Amino acid sequence: MIEQQLSTALTELVGIKHPVVQTGMGWVAGPRLVSGTANAGGLGILASATMTYEELEKAILEVKGRTTAPFGVNLRADAGDAPQRVDLLIKHGVKVASFALAPKKELIAKLKDHGIVVMPSVGAPRHAEKVAGWGADAVMIQGGEGGGHTGSVPTSLLLPTVLDAVDIPVVAAGGFFDGRGLAAALAYGAAGIGMGTRFLLTRDSAVPDEVKKLYLSHDVNGTVVTAKVDGMPHRMLRTKLVEELEETAAVRRLGPTVRRTLEFKKMSGLSWPQLLKDGRAMKRESDRSWSQMMLAANTPMMLKAGLVEGDTSAGVLASGQVVGVLDDLPSCEELIDRVVTEAAAALRRTHSALV
Repeated sequence: MIEQQLSTALTELVGIKHPVVQTGMGWVAGPRLVSGTANAGGLGILASATMTYEELEKAILEVKGRTTAPFGVNLRADAGDAPQRVDLLIKHGVKVASFALAPKKELIAKLKDHGIVVMPSVGAPRHAEKVAGWGADAVMIQGGEGGGHTGSVPTSLLLPTVLDAVDIPVVAAGGFFDGRGLAAALAYGAAGIGMGTRFLLTRDSAVPDEVKKLYLSHDVNGTVVTAKVDGMPHRMLRTKLVEELEETAAVRRLGPTVRRTLEFKKMSGLSWPQLLKDGRAMKRESDRSWSQMMLAANTPMMLKAGLVEGDTSAGVLASGQVVGVLDDLPSCEELIDRVVTEAAAALRRTHSALV
């Protein structure tokens, strides 16, 4: 691991060497990837939305067994057991709590009272202002280039508007894969960058090798944003399955949707009342229709089929647009060393242009 070359508000806030975050990707961001990122000096974030409470505790303990460096856990703010999961982070001294949706003010306060950094993800300046007003320590933004659930505003426009809206550290995600991107984000005023697809395509990622090869075979036009999987805009690899979903009528998708809902219920260990309670909370937070909520049950199982089981004929593969410019599988350490070294060199070149 290289020595620290860039000091930002993020590195100081979290206690990491490098302003690089590995995002909490469901089924991908497990203990091996998180600890690999942490040991390389970045911030690894464990994805917990697809884990039961017991699985999450086991994963936290495994990360702690692999590294002494700070790491984070991504939580679903609308989950029925979110308060219990927060207690779990407190119990095990996790450094960062990240959220895909805005956590309640009370949860933010409780985490901060125990010294845990709170970093929600936001998609608009008004969302950043809200969580900052509730006490969030930092925010992460993801521009439309990013994989998974995404918006339509590109990072180059979303980042400056959020930076103008809040005075807490902002981490930029969506479209980053190298040191030039990190340098650009820092020049905008960001405190660091988040990368998902780039970390998925490392040797430390547990995604099956054949699936990684499929990712690397796609060009810059190899992703598509569709709402046919779970009712919300979702960027993923353009595959035969996705093309079929795009063309299939809603009534023909109903049967597989119900089947995967039952599979997710069994996997998660949730009771029907809890599943319905979480569904109502998600609907309230995201303003989805009930038909969209039915489709939302597809996501965990279809992602698992592709990213864990390697079944690309039955699974979807979330991906950012950067997949089209990637051609290797470095370790987390090699990746972070390369990104930071390139960024420092780019910033020095920029500095030399001043008169």
